[in-house]
Amino acid sequence: MPKKKDENNDVLVQKNEEIEKLEEMLSAVLHYLSDDEIEEIDIEYLLTNTDNLREWWGSYREKNKKKLEDEIKKSLNRLSLEELENIREQIKNKNS
Repeated sequence: MPKKKDENNDVLVQKNEEIEKLEEMLSAVLHYLSDDEIEEIDIEYLLTNTDNLREWWGSYREKNKKKLEDEIKKSLNRLSLEELENIREQIKNKNS
């Protein structure tokens, strides 16, 4: 039984560390966005100069890939035949 508690504690510590990293990234992004001298938002600048943001963004996008696939599948029946054929052509070109 103590092993289970240790595992739970490890998971909690890992989650807390993840939350701290997210808070730091959010703080850095908000600090950048609130700078009155910034006239145009530069996403590449944010990804490059915010610790771990690029890695987090890539991971986030990969996790949401399945959700995106499901949304696309659900919307296919609303497309015209021509639109579906265009999509099929794009997929064929991508796979060639």
